[in-house]
Amino acid sequence: MTVETGGVDKRRLFELLWGTPTGPRRGPRPTLTLAAIARAGITIADADGLEGLTMQRVAESLDVTKMALYRYVPGRAELVALMLEAAIGEPPAPPAGADWRGRLDDWTRQLFDRFRRHPWAQAATVGARLPGPNELAWVEAVVAALTGTGLTGAEQLDVAVLLVGHARNLAQHATPEGAPAGSREAAFGVLVRGREERFPALDAALRGIDPEATDAALDFGLARILDGIGALIAARAADPRSGGAARRGPGGRGE
Repeated sequence: MTVETGGVDKRRLFELLWGTPTGPRRGPRPTLTLAAIARAGITIADADGLEGLTMQRVAESLDVTKMALYRYVPGRAELVALMLEAAIGEPPAPPAGADWRGRLDDWTRQLFDRFRRHPWAQAATVGARLPGPNELAWVEAVVAALTGTGLTGAEQLDVAVLLVGHARNLAQHATPEGAPAGSREAAFGVLVRGREERFPALDAALRGIDPEATDAALDFGLARILDGIGALIAARAADPRSGGAARRGPGGRGE
C-alpha cells in the first residue's frame, strides 16, 4: 500500500512540514496543535494500520468535528506526512568513537526499531513524496558518516536508500515485540513437517536454526551490506581515480 498523493496541496504540505504554522489561517482561535493531531493519528494507525485511519476518527479522538480538523490539516495525505515525521523522529546521535561502519550499523538498527514500532510507517515511506526535516536528518546522518571515505555524493545517497530498504523490509517480516522468538521459522517448520522429502534442504536448514535467535536476518543482511560498502571504500582508496566515473553522463552530470 502507498499513500495517495493525488490532489495534495504541495505548497500547504511544505508549509506544514517545513514551515512554522501555529494553527488554522482563519476562524476561531486555535485549540489544537499539529503535534497533538499527529499523535492522535499515530495512536489510531499503530492499532489499526493506515486502512483504519480516517480524518473522522482522528477528529473524534480529539473531541472536535471533522470540519474543525480540516482547518489544521487539509487532508489525509498531509496527516500521514505529519504522523511519519513524528513517528520516525530525529535520528539518534552516533555512538561515541564509532567509525563509519559502527555509525551505519547503529543507524540501521535504530531505524528498524522505528519501523517495527510503527508498522504503518513502512508503507508510508514508499513512493515519491515530500520528506520532512526529521526524515532528511536521517539521510544527513548517513552522508556525514561516509564523508571522507572516498565515496561520491551519489554513492553516499545510494547507501542511505539501501539501508532504509533493508530496515523497512526486515521490519515487515520481523517478530512483533512481545511475541515468541523464531515465529517465522516455527511457521515454516509446521509446513515442512511431514513433507521433509519434498523440502529436504529447507528441513535441514530449519533444524540448524536457534529458535531463540532474534533479528538474525537483520544482523546477517546488514553485515553483508556493510561488507560490500567496506570493499568499495577499500577499492576507492586503492584507486581514487575510479570514483564515480560510471555515474556520470554527458557533460559530467550524474545519471
